[in-house]
Amino acid sequence: MLLAIGGFGLCGIPEALILALRDSGVRNLTIASNNAGVDDWGLGLLLQTHQIKKMIASYVGENAVFERQFLSGEVEVEFCPQGTLAERLRAGGAGIPGFYTKTGVGTLIAEGKEHKVFNGETYLLETGLVADLSIVKAWKGDAEGNLVYNKTARNFNPMMATAGKVTIAEVEELVPIGSLDPDTIHTPGIFVSRIIQGPHFEKRIEKRTIRQS
Repeated sequence: MLLAIGGFGLCGIPEALILALRDSGVRNLTIASNNAGVDDWGLGLLLQTHQIKKMIASYVGENAVFERQFLSGEVEVEFCPQGTLAERLRAGGAGIPGFYTKTGVGTLIAEGKEHKVFNGETYLLETGLVADLSIVKAWKGDAEGNLVYNKTARNFNPMMATAGKVTIAEVEELVPIGSLDPDTIHTPGIFVSRIIQGPHFEKRIEKRTIRQS
Protein backbone atom coordinates (compact mmCIF):
# COMPACT_ATOMS: atom_id res chain seq x y z
CA MET A 1 0.00 0.00 0.00
CA LEU A 2 0.99 3.61 -0.57
CA LEU A 3 0.32 5.71 2.52
CA ALA A 4 0.47 9.50 2.63
CA ILE A 5 1.21 10.72 6.15
CA GLY A 6 0.95 14.39 7.06
CA GLY A 7 3.39 16.42 9.07
CA PHE A 8 6.70 18.20 8.86
CA GLY A 9 9.32 16.92 11.26
CA LEU A 10 7.26 16.27 14.39
CA CYS A 11 4.82 19.11 13.71
CA GLY A 12 1.34 18.08 12.64
CA ILE A 13 1.97 14.33 12.55
CA PRO A 14 -0.94 11.97 13.34
CA GLU A 15 0.68 10.43 16.42
CA ALA A 16 -2.16 8.15 17.49
CA LEU A 17 -2.73 6.83 13.98
CA ILE A 18 0.99 6.10 13.53
CA LEU A 19 0.92 4.15 16.80
CA ALA A 20 -2.13 2.24 15.51
CA LEU A 21 -0.26 1.38 12.31
CA ARG A 22 2.65 0.10 14.37
CA ASP A 23 0.41 -1.99 16.60
CA SER A 24 -1.45 -3.46 13.60
CA GLY A 25 1.76 -5.15 12.45
CA VAL A 26 1.11 -4.32 8.78
CA ARG A 27 4.31 -4.55 6.74
CA ASN A 28 5.85 -3.68 3.36
CA LEU A 29 4.46 -0.16 3.41
CA THR A 30 5.40 2.54 0.93
CA ILE A 31 5.06 5.89 2.69
CA ALA A 32 5.00 9.36 1.18
CA SER A 33 5.87 11.90 3.84
CA ASN A 34 8.07 14.95 4.09
CA ASN A 35 10.48 13.12 6.38
CA ALA A 36 10.92 9.93 8.39
CA GLY A 37 10.42 11.31 11.90
CA VAL A 38 13.08 10.77 14.57
CA ASP A 39 14.47 7.56 16.05
CA ASP A 40 11.79 7.08 18.70
CA TRP A 41 8.78 9.06 17.48
CA GLY A 42 6.69 9.62 14.39
CA LEU A 43 7.57 7.38 11.44
CA GLY A 44 10.70 6.36 13.32
CA LEU A 45 8.45 3.98 15.27
CA LEU A 46 7.52 2.16 12.04
CA LEU A 47 11.17 1.99 11.03
CA GLN A 48 12.05 0.41 14.38
CA THR A 49 9.62 -2.42 13.66
CA HIS A 50 10.72 -2.77 10.01
CA GLN A 51 7.24 -2.06 8.66
CA ILE A 52 8.38 0.42 6.00
CA LYS A 53 9.59 -0.95 2.66
CA LYS A 54 9.98 2.35 0.80
CA MET A 55 9.99 6.06 1.67
CA ILE A 56 9.07 8.86 -0.73
CA ALA A 57 10.46 11.83 1.15
CA SER A 58 12.23 15.18 0.97
CA TYR A 59 14.40 15.03 4.06
CA VAL A 60 15.57 12.20 6.28
CA GLY A 61 18.45 13.74 8.23
CA GLU A 62 17.15 13.41 11.80
CA ASN A 63 16.75 9.65 11.93
CA ALA A 64 19.71 7.34 12.65
CA VAL A 65 17.52 4.21 12.35
CA PHE A 66 16.49 5.30 8.87
CA GLU A 67 20.12 5.98 7.95
CA ARG A 68 21.19 2.47 8.98
CA GLN A 69 18.34 0.79 7.12
CA PHE A 70 18.92 2.87 4.00
CA LEU A 71 22.66 2.16 3.90
CA SER A 72 22.06 -1.56 4.48
CA GLY A 73 19.46 -1.75 1.71
CA GLU A 74 16.56 -2.59 4.01
CA VAL A 75 14.58 0.50 3.01
CA GLU A 76 14.25 1.89 -0.51
CA VAL A 77 14.23 5.68 -0.82
CA GLU A 78 12.77 7.91 -3.50
CA PHE A 79 14.03 11.41 -2.81
CA CYS A 80 11.66 14.12 -3.96
CA PRO A 81 12.23 17.88 -3.63
CA GLN A 82 9.92 19.32 -0.99
CA GLY A 83 7.89 21.57 -3.27
CA THR A 84 7.66 18.84 -5.88
CA LEU A 85 6.38 16.37 -3.29
CA ALA A 86 3.73 18.83 -2.15
CA GLU A 87 2.64 19.47 -5.74
CA ARG A 88 2.61 15.75 -6.60
CA LEU A 89 0.16 15.20 -3.75
CA ARG A 90 -1.92 18.25 -4.63
CA ALA A 91 -2.03 17.14 -8.26
CA GLY A 92 -3.05 13.61 -7.31
CA GLY A 93 -5.89 14.94 -5.20
CA ALA A 94 -7.02 17.22 -8.04
CA GLY A 95 -7.02 14.41 -10.61
CA ILE A 96 -3.96 15.75 -12.46
CA PRO A 97 -1.76 12.83 -13.59
CA GLY A 98 1.41 14.84 -14.16
CA PHE A 99 3.03 18.27 -14.39
CA TYR A 100 6.31 19.85 -15.44
CA THR A 101 8.76 21.56 -13.09
CA LYS A 102 12.28 23.00 -13.35
CA THR A 103 13.22 21.68 -9.91
CA GLY A 104 15.75 18.87 -10.22
CA VAL A 105 16.83 19.49 -13.81
CA GLY A 106 20.46 18.46 -14.21
CA THR A 107 20.53 16.46 -10.95
CA LEU A 108 20.06 12.82 -9.94
CA ILE A 109 16.37 13.61 -9.47
CA ALA A 110 16.05 13.99 -13.27
CA GLU A 111 17.36 10.54 -14.16
CA GLY A 112 14.84 8.50 -16.14
CA LYS A 113 12.25 11.30 -16.28
CA GLU A 114 10.85 12.91 -19.39
CA HIS A 115 12.30 16.32 -20.24
CA LYS A 116 10.46 19.00 -22.17
CA VAL A 117 11.42 22.51 -23.26
CA PHE A 118 9.04 25.43 -22.69
CA ASN A 119 10.10 28.90 -23.83
CA GLY A 120 13.71 27.81 -24.02
CA GLU A 121 13.77 26.32 -20.50
CA THR A 122 13.99 22.61 -19.68
CA TYR A 123 11.46 21.04 -17.35
CA LEU A 124 10.92 17.58 -15.82
CA LEU A 125 7.71 15.60 -15.92
CA GLU A 126 6.61 14.63 -12.42
CA THR A 127 3.62 12.40 -11.73
CA GLY A 128 0.77 13.08 -9.34
CA LEU A 129 0.53 10.90 -6.23
CA VAL A 130 -2.68 9.17 -5.16
CA ALA A 131 -2.42 7.27 -1.88
CA ASP A 132 -4.36 4.15 -0.96
CA LEU A 133 -4.63 5.64 2.52
CA SER A 134 -3.89 9.10 3.89
CA ILE A 135 -3.64 9.82 7.60
CA VAL A 136 -3.56 13.44 8.73
CA LYS A 137 -3.60 15.50 11.92
CA ALA A 138 -5.79 18.55 12.52
CA TRP A 139 -6.45 20.89 15.42
CA LYS A 140 -10.25 20.77 15.20
CA GLY A 141 -12.72 18.68 13.26
CA ASP A 142 -16.41 17.84 13.29
CA ALA A 143 -18.29 14.60 12.66
CA GLU A 144 -18.68 15.54 8.98
CA GLY A 145 -14.88 15.51 8.63
CA ASN A 146 -14.38 19.25 8.20
CA LEU A 147 -10.86 20.08 9.41
CA VAL A 148 -8.99 23.11 10.73
CA TYR A 149 -5.21 22.96 11.14
CA ASN A 150 -3.24 24.99 13.65
CA LYS A 151 -0.58 27.31 12.22
CA THR A 152 2.46 25.42 10.86
CA ALA A 153 0.80 22.06 11.56
CA ARG A 154 -1.07 22.85 8.34
CA ASN A 155 2.14 22.00 6.37
CA PHE A 156 1.55 18.86 4.28
CA ASN A 157 -1.78 17.84 5.83
CA PRO A 158 -4.22 19.55 3.40
CA MET A 159 -2.75 17.99 0.25
CA MET A 160 -2.32 14.63 1.99
CA ALA A 161 -6.02 14.68 2.85
CA THR A 162 -7.14 15.25 -0.73
CA ALA A 163 -4.66 12.74 -2.21
CA GLY A 164 -6.01 9.72 -0.35
CA LYS A 165 -8.51 7.24 -1.75
CA VAL A 166 -9.37 6.83 1.93
CA THR A 167 -8.45 9.57 4.41
CA ILE A 168 -8.48 9.21 8.19
CA ALA A 169 -8.13 12.38 10.25
CA GLU A 170 -6.90 12.56 13.82
CA VAL A 171 -8.01 15.71 15.63
CA GLU A 172 -7.16 17.30 18.95
CA GLU A 173 -10.70 18.60 19.39
CA LEU A 174 -13.87 17.02 17.99
CA VAL A 175 -16.48 19.77 17.88
CA PRO A 176 -20.22 19.76 17.13
CA ILE A 177 -21.35 19.97 13.51
CA GLY A 178 -22.01 23.59 12.60
CA SER A 179 -19.65 25.09 15.18
CA LEU A 180 -16.81 25.65 12.69
CA ASP A 181 -16.88 28.89 10.72
CA PRO A 182 -17.02 27.75 7.06
CA ASP A 183 -14.45 30.41 6.16
CA THR A 184 -11.90 28.84 8.53
CA ILE A 185 -12.18 25.25 7.25
CA HIS A 186 -8.99 24.12 5.52
CA THR A 187 -10.09 20.62 4.44
CA PRO A 188 -13.78 20.09 3.59
CA GLY A 189 -15.36 16.96 5.00
CA ILE A 190 -16.00 15.48 1.55
CA PHE A 191 -12.33 14.45 1.48
CA VAL A 192 -12.37 12.71 4.88
CA SER A 193 -13.59 9.13 5.28
CA ARG A 194 -13.02 8.64 9.03
CA ILE A 195 -12.26 10.91 11.97
CA ILE A 196 -11.00 10.22 15.48
CA GLN A 197 -10.17 12.36 18.49
CA GLY A 198 -6.64 11.47 19.53
CA PRO A 199 -5.02 11.74 22.95
CA HIS A 200 -2.90 14.76 23.83
CA PHE A 201 0.75 13.79 23.53
CA GLU A 202 3.71 15.78 24.77
CA LYS A 203 4.72 18.38 22.18
CA ARG A 204 8.14 17.27 21.03
CA ILE A 205 10.84 19.29 19.27
CA GLU A 206 13.26 17.64 16.85
CA LYS A 207 16.21 19.88 17.54
CA ARG A 208 16.10 22.43 20.32
CA THR A 209 18.29 25.48 19.66
CA ILE A 210 18.93 28.10 22.34
CA ARG A 211 21.26 31.05 22.64
CA GLN A 212 22.91 32.90 25.50
CA SER A 213 20.87 35.83 26.82
